[in-house]
Amino acid sequence: MTTKQVKKLDAKSKADAVATKKENDNKRDAKNALSASLMGAVITETFTKSMIGDIDLKELSGQLSVKTKAVQDGDMKAMEAMLVGQAQSLQAIFNSLAYKASSQTNLNHYSAFLTMALKAQSQSRSTIQALTELKYPKQATFFKQANITTGNQQINNGLPNPSHVKEKTIQSNELLENQKNEWLDSGTKSTASGINQNMATVAT
Repeated sequence: MTTKQVKKLDAKSKADAVATKKENDNKRDAKNALSASLMGAVITETFTKSMIGDIDLKELSGQLSVKTKAVQDGDMKAMEAMLVGQAQSLQAIFNSLAYKASSQTNLNHYSAFLTMALKAQSQSRSTIQALTELKYPKQATFFKQANITTGNQQINNGLPNPSHVKEKTIQSNELLENQKNEWLDSGTKSTASGINQNMATVAT
């Protein structure tokens, strides 16, 4: 093999190696982008950096994977703890915003703070409800079914069947004809009578 052939082979091998590396990198990036644990770790690290400093993404992703596996195996303790923490945090946000609203003298500022406070309160209540349904699913289902049966109810089965209406009308007509001196109009026009044509003038 000549020196020129060796160089050409080396260049091809390097090109193949670069192409293979690029393909592997693309697969790795795509896998990471679709990794729930890694993406959750990235978002968590971004929002918590100002509070607790930098966090190792690999360690954070690993911890999140452990929690994910536990939930998949039916252990919901981590989710319950998360919902409790969220409900308590939302309650703290509600208290803070409500307190700020109480000190406002401008109506627009007062309304804005109070609106946000009530939204936090509503989210806290929803979180507690979600926690209850997670912790006691059977009771939550029972209460939902019980609430459905309260209040006025109306059953609408649509328009009546025309055949039923026709049958009912025919039965009513037959009942009238069976009664004495109760005959239905045959539909034949009668001739006007000539008796008592001259009517007395009504007094003014």
